Amino acid sequence: VLQSRDDVVAITLEAGIQAAAGMLPFPKGFLKGVRELTKRYGVLMVVDEVATGFGRTGSMFYCEQEGVSPDFMCLGKGITGGYLPLAATLTTDEVFEAFLGEFGELKHFYHGHTYTGNNLACAVALANLEVFEEEKTLEKLKPKIEYLSKRLEEFWELKHVGDVRQLGFMAGIQLVKDKEKGEPFPYGERTGFKVAYKCREKGVFLRPLGDVMVLMMPLVIGFEEMDRVIDALRWAIEGLS
Repeated sequence: VLQSRDDVVAITLEAGIQAAAGMLPFPKGFLKGVRELTKRYGVLMVVDEVATGFGRTGSMFYCEQEGVSPDFMCLGKGITGGYLPLAATLTTDEVFEAFLGEFGELKHFYHGHTYTGNNLACAVALANLEVFEEEKTLEKLKPKIEYLSKRLEEFWELKHVGDVRQLGFMAGIQLVKDKEKGEPFPYGERTGFKVAYKCREKGVFLRPLGDVMVLMMPLVIGFEEMDRVIDALRWAIEGLS
């Protein structure tokens, strides 16, 4: 932003964590700092809350934790609780009004999508929001996040765990060949996949990102089920030769 502020129209980033990059959390305050820069230099800020939104980080949206109100917010996944595919893009009145005008002014934003506004998906999203409120999902999530943090501490003891990263109810466990040297497993060995397949023997299905074991458990999961998932993952990692 500082070097190219005259050429940059907008900046896009994930909220609080680069999930698909290996569950890499940003330093606390990073998002707020970026927002201050975008406001100072008149650059639009687009925040991707597709993975982090709807309680995944402990609040409804991660932006709330840093007091950030972006110009655009991208939502999806948790908006329907995962039952149907739906996404939404939120923006400010200022951006919206920039496209208002008489037909001849050519201000209209000509963009549409074949599946826009699916009635069933939108109804599911509304029902999901009702569940959040009626079942106090966010309030019940706090002790689960604390319990997850406690259980994750155990993984530091394992010789093939190089790092443990967490943001709210999202976590990534980095597998390494040599902990002391920080040496990774050869990528072609697909160690993360081997650990994931091993977990299936315990009835647990996990998804690796390379050699990062991802934990993104359902928000409604119980503590006994959490133990089953975490115990299976620890057992599978301990089995690495």
